[in-house]
Amino acid sequence: MVLDGLVPTVRAALREAGDPDRARGMQAYLKTTEPCLGVRLPEVRRLTAAAATASPPATVDELEEASAVLWRSAVHREERYAAVALTGLPLARKQLALLPLYEEMITTGAWWDLVDGVQPRVRDLLLTHPATMHPVLRDWARSPDRWLRRSAVIAQLGARDRTDTALLAEVVEVNAADGEFFVRKAIGWALRDLTKTDPDWVRRFLDEQELSPLSRREAAKHLS
Repeated sequence: MVLDGLVPTVRAALREAGDPDRARGMQAYLKTTEPCLGVRLPEVRRLTAAAATASPPATVDELEEASAVLWRSAVHREERYAAVALTGLPLARKQLALLPLYEEMITTGAWWDLVDGVQPRVRDLLLTHPATMHPVLRDWARSPDRWLRRSAVIAQLGARDRTDTALLAEVVEVNAADGEFFVRKAIGWALRDLTKTDPDWVRRFLDEQELSPLSRREAAKHLS
């Protein structure tokens, strides 16, 4: 039922909301060959939530199936945004069973907008299931896949005073010499985010750790 109702409803709503002029700008901004419909992300999320209200998945398995179908058969970028949005529904939150899907999204999405969209899901899993997620993130931090490495580094964005600084230090340190722009940028972003709640820790870390100029500059943006 969910594939007969929810998935077609999401697709139809996205097509109806599309803006060809905005679509061209989005595609140029994202530097992607995947076509865009021209639907802003907040609107994608709103339309997806409305479709899920009209055709609600009954179980986590049904929700996962709908999200996976939207993701794997996506013709337009916004369908992938919708797939991620489905995993933000209350039914799916903090469900460890969705971790393989998140990893698939990270490795097959393979671009910053899609990868970063999955980040809040990874963070929530880490905060809810730390014993399971710590080794996962340690493995991701050492993965040949740059997007898994980026995801390990930014996993705790928004965790604020619940940030595990030992884990953050580890995933940053093993990637400190990484030449990948998106990993270096992620290191700076993760450290800068922590300055909101623990600027002294970030200062000490920057004093003790050798980082790329990009990472260091991004990390120190809000430090006096």
